[in-house]
Amino acid sequence: MDTLAQTLNVKLARWQPDVAKLVRQFILEIIDLADRDALDILRSRSVEQEVLDLLDQY
Repeated sequence: MDTLAQTLNVKLARWQPDVAKLVRQFILEIIDLADRDALDILRSRSVEQEVLDLLDQY
């Protein structure tokens, strides 16, 4: 098994059930976007934060 999958498996077992459920949902969404080659159209969090920071300045 891939190291990332192993780490995720361990973490999911340790996290609170509601957190693990949310992480699973996010991962399924990412997998779906990757399957549709749609990841490149998403804004990154860093870009989003830069925009918010700029808006806060004005």
